[in-house]
Amino acid sequence: MLLLIPWFRIHGNSLLRVDIPDLTLYFFGQTLRIEELYLVLLFSLALTLGFLLMTMLLGRVWCGWLCPQTTLTDLAEWFAARLRIKRHHQQQSKSLLQKLALQLFYLSLAFLVSANLLWYFIEPQRFFVQLTTGQLHYAVLISLLLVALAVYLDLALVRRLMCSDFCPYGRLQATLADRSTLTLHLPPAELPRCIECGSCVRVCPMQIDIRRGDQVECINCGRCLDACRQVMAKRNQPGLISYTFGTTGGGIRSALNLRTLLLSLATLALTVILVLAVYQRPVASLKVAVSHTAASRPLKDGTLATFFNAWVHNRSNAKADYRITARQAVNHSPLQLRGQSDQYELAAGENLRIDFVLVTPVPESRLDVEFILSDPSGTELAVASAHIK
Repeated sequence: MLLLIPWFRIHGNSLLRVDIPDLTLYFFGQTLRIEELYLVLLFSLALTLGFLLMTMLLGRVWCGWLCPQTTLTDLAEWFAARLRIKRHHQQQSKSLLQKLALQLFYLSLAFLVSANLLWYFIEPQRFFVQLTTGQLHYAVLISLLLVALAVYLDLALVRRLMCSDFCPYGRLQATLADRSTLTLHLPPAELPRCIECGSCVRVCPMQIDIRRGDQVECINCGRCLDACRQVMAKRNQPGLISYTFGTTGGGIRSALNLRTLLLSLATLALTVILVLAVYQRPVASLKVAVSHTAASRPLKDGTLATFFNAWVHNRSNAKADYRITARQAVNHSPLQLRGQSDQYELAAGENLRIDFVLVTPVPESRLDVEFILSDPSGTELAVASAHIK
């Protein structure tokens, strides 16, 4: 999923990408400018609460089934097993070739992961064109090399140590788990049936013995469960190990406690607020500010010319035409704008800066002005306020 998402496009834009030069986030068909990044905060809060809820209910299911670190380590160990490196140490020449092949696999995987990360900032099509033509920005190239180096060192030296010793989430999970959390468990009542075959220990990627009870290093991957089932099936008996909600076998009903319900309600509320905030956004936005590079000046007819900068953002998924007009805020009397044009065409998601001059009577103290962004039919889409002293 992480590899494929950058390749898909909606309305001509990436499915998920951060455009740093344009300060824009493309999020599953929505185009969010930097002034709308409060939506990212809502999304982050909802995601965090959802992650905590998943941990409380399902334990370390993320570690064993979804974590990229686990996936990369599984791939590295799978390729090493295919090369049978551990079985051919006595054949030194062959072992060296195999080890070289393994290191090349680590490097290839590291560069793939690094490039995949950058695709969330640069479209993959443009990334490969610039990479092959030598036009890739030096900052992007340095990022590519540094991330690839970090992933390579992780695959070559760290791997499972990250899960057992360094990952903070593993320690956090221990504080969130309670008697109702889904756990990979070998009940004490089943121990008398154990034939001491050691299969569960040999297949464990974390090198722990589940027969010794709950251990923080366990990532709930279920390999010991499969191994035990296969061995006991030959004796026409069920496996000893199982997934249970808590260690008392209370079932899914034990997960319906007050803490879980409150966290579920908070996650649901934030998700609803986020969805409404995203899909009820106005189709266009207007920001206006007095220019700091050109001072106001009186004209020959006794009026005052004030220079303004405006930013128009087309938030819709289609090309649109816009018009900017001005009026006094108190009595809505129209005011004159002078510029290259008062009508503008913006592509979907485009953000355009516009410079114009506002002509007003010379204010005695302060004049409040409203700028109106409208479509060709005259429908007001956005209003921005400013004042002239």
